[in-house]
Amino acid sequence: MQISRSALLPFTAAFSLVFGVVAAHADAPSSKEQVKRLDGIMIGAMNSDWAFKRLAFLTDKIGPRLSGSLQAAAAVEYLAESLKRIGLPVMLQPVKVPHWVRGEERGELVQYSGQPPGVTQHLHLTALGGSAATPANGLTLPVVVLHNLAEIDEAGSDLKGKIVLISVPFDQLLAENGRAGTAYGQGGAPRFVGPAKLAKYGAAAALVRSVGGANFRLTHTGATIWDEGKPHIPAAAVSVEDALLIERLAEEGPVKMKLTLTPQTLPDVDSYNVITEIRGSEKPDEVVIVSGHLDSWDLGTGAIDDGAGVISALAAVYVLHQLGYQPRRTIRAIAWMNEENGTRGGKAYFDANKDKLDTQFAAIESDAGAGRPLGIMANVTPDSMKLLDPLLEVLRPIGATAFEHREDAIGADITLLQKAGVPGFEPLLDTRDYFNYHHTAADTLDKVDPENLHRQVALLTALAYFLADMPGLLPRIPPGKGD
Repeated sequence: MQISRSALLPFTAAFSLVFGVVAAHADAPSSKEQVKRLDGIMIGAMNSDWAFKRLAFLTDKIGPRLSGSLQAAAAVEYLAESLKRIGLPVMLQPVKVPHWVRGEERGELVQYSGQPPGVTQHLHLTALGGSAATPANGLTLPVVVLHNLAEIDEAGSDLKGKIVLISVPFDQLLAENGRAGTAYGQGGAPRFVGPAKLAKYGAAAALVRSVGGANFRLTHTGATIWDEGKPHIPAAAVSVEDALLIERLAEEGPVKMKLTLTPQTLPDVDSYNVITEIRGSEKPDEVVIVSGHLDSWDLGTGAIDDGAGVISALAAVYVLHQLGYQPRRTIRAIAWMNEENGTRGGKAYFDANKDKLDTQFAAIESDAGAGRPLGIMANVTPDSMKLLDPLLEVLRPIGATAFEHREDAIGADITLLQKAGVPGFEPLLDTRDYFNYHHTAADTLDKVDPENLHRQVALLTALAYFLADMPGLLPRIPPGKGD
């Protein structure tokens, strides 16, 4: 998509007024210079195809990038070389990451009411991250169906030695009305904590209904939270259709299934966060982070989760580098490693900077797909919102003018920074269809609209530059407000 300066005239006029006031500050550049730079940022971002070309290589040539895999290592090397080639500095920050490998996955209903002689029912399922393995020849056990987490405690010891399915539907209506995150949190709770709760009661294995919108017998993998030091049990996500099948059969009588999962948890692997930056002209030790995560799950190629986000974040620095723009503060782009099953990349960065958190001015993370940008979410103090109002005029030409104040942390990799008081930001994207493909084999490049990717690059570039070039300070989040 090409965009011209004439398309940006409404934004330049608004910004002339805004920065006419700001220019009175002794350290501020003239309003004309600010308008020219922001004009150039929007045009440069919208007209650049650097991001889509990098995303195409990342997904089509490298593919899935689960932490610890050869593909994850290849992605680190590819991005580092791509940035060096255009003259940007690169730092590889060491991170020890988990190395979990998916093995054989089979599920079969072998006993149920009305079963014709010799007939069994094949199920579509996939292991959840961190799942333990069944015996090599599988488990053949009765299935118990539950419909919420509370029923686990109610059933208690009756679950011992059983395969337990927790079947909670994903509320697609919420997703279609701008509340996809809420739908994911509600539908995903059984996956997040269910297997560990079942393990406490001696369940032999855990099944959860796949967390997503489109019911095309796709399985949705993802991480589950295990109690430290406690044994894991085999755990898998079942397609929505097969979860419903098990429910229907269980209503008629006892159901028994054979489950075979053979994942392995191998020794941790050395990996890296990929970091590049544009040094600030006046306050180079103050940093604005713009980021996404480089790793992905292993079923698809990680185009929307989070290829689009991480490449857009790196493209923000690329655009500014190409334009020769240098804000007051340093803009640091980070490709996080291991967001999906450990967030160790975010933890490594926090640990490296925990004694100098006053240098971390703001943090941005994009990890909500490749939908059209609608605006910005901000975990900042309420009084800070008015400081950011001018940015909405910058984003008006691309239709990204919604601005949501958030009380809780946004972006998994930057959560620790926000808990320590660093203001956090995330693009507000159209996520109506995001959970159709999230953590599935269908997360591939064809799901990314290049025009939406251009818009995300424009939003992240403008947001990062705006924050990095602010004349004054952005107030810190009070303790507890970033939780």
